[in-house]
Amino acid sequence: MECHDGAVSYLSWALIVGGMTYLLRQTQRHTPYGRYVEPKARCCPARLGWFLQEVPAFLLPLLLLLFTEEPHTEPATSRHWTGRTLLLCTFMVHYFHRSFIYAFLTRGRPVPLSIVLYAAIFCSLNGFLQGHHLLHCAQFEDTWLTSTRVAAGLLLFVVGMTVNIHSDHILRSLRRPGETVYRIPHGGMFEFVSGANFLGEIVQWCGYSVAAWSLPTFAFAFFTICSIGPRAYQHHRDYQRRFEDYPRSRRALIPFIL
Repeated sequence: MECHDGAVSYLSWALIVGGMTYLLRQTQRHTPYGRYVEPKARCCPARLGWFLQEVPAFLLPLLLLLFTEEPHTEPATSRHWTGRTLLLCTFMVHYFHRSFIYAFLTRGRPVPLSIVLYAAIFCSLNGFLQGHHLLHCAQFEDTWLTSTRVAAGLLLFVVGMTVNIHSDHILRSLRRPGETVYRIPHGGMFEFVSGANFLGEIVQWCGYSVAAWSLPTFAFAFFTICSIGPRAYQHHRDYQRRFEDYPRSRRALIPFIL
């Protein structure tokens, strides 16, 4: 498939502008899911909702990967292909976990149908953007395998994903099956911030962006910060209102700072 530069650029800037718009919107009101779901909202079960909204971001890159032939030319081209697939696989492994592991372990509240729809559209467009860009548009230097920037980015990705998965495990352990109560999380990065799961995901996608070093990956990392960064602050304020003994030294998103 040929690289569609126009579509890649348009979708990337749409993520950036959309992220800024979403950030401003969240300064005025909560996004209505999870603890902020509206009482009269039409919802679907949490596990089904998470699966339906996350799986497009795994399936679309997978289809692009399966229907893109590996070039059998000179060694440099082969190394470029390896770089593209490696970075795309980092993106896909997150959404594989979200779709097929996290979704079926979650003990969260039912998800409003509107949120499922909007999230599925976002994951579809972003899944296509990241897959098409990395497989058909991205350019890599011949020495990318020994690049300090790529190594640092991949390390950040692994650290962020580890924090994210561990934090989700801590949150699940606070509830028995069928419960929707809220308790103070302890352990891991929750000792430092209220939004440890959000921090992990932000670090993860920032690492991905550093490793790939391109407009589409930066746009996705930027959108992630704008969308879940404010949610971490909202959760922090909610914890403080719910619990008089909530740790005063704990910050919302950035340890010791914010």
